[in-house]
Amino acid sequence: MIVVDTSVWIDYFANRASKETELLEQLTGDSEIILGDLVLVEVLQGLKDGPHLKLVQAVLSPLSVKSLCGPEIAPIAAANYRKLRQNGITIRGAIDVIIATWCIENGAMLLHNDRDFAMMEKVIGLTSWRG
Repeated sequence: MIVVDTSVWIDYFANRASKETELLEQLTGDSEIILGDLVLVEVLQGLKDGPHLKLVQAVLSPLSVKSLCGPEIAPIAAANYRKLRQNGITIRGAIDVIIATWCIENGAMLLHNDRDFAMMEKVIGLTSWRG
């Protein structure tokens, strides 16, 4: 089970080549790609109405969408945020901590291109997928 972060989707849909977009393209039916509801919001909010939005929605619509935050994940994510702060790490967005916490709690790996997640690997045990 692999969650693909917003950072990778944005590069993918903008046709920006990176190691992470190449890894995304390599994912096949052998790997279950999870689309987090919060990731979906982040990806779609940056698009204008029109053909590109329709294309993005068509690509994402077959993916399994999971709710990343709820009464079980919220307190754990808050505790992870505090732990990161205690270690001198300030994450730029609470959503990233929620995504990481959901991955940890559900045994999923995260495909990302974001320095905040790299710091979470060391402190709270996030596992990133590198192919």
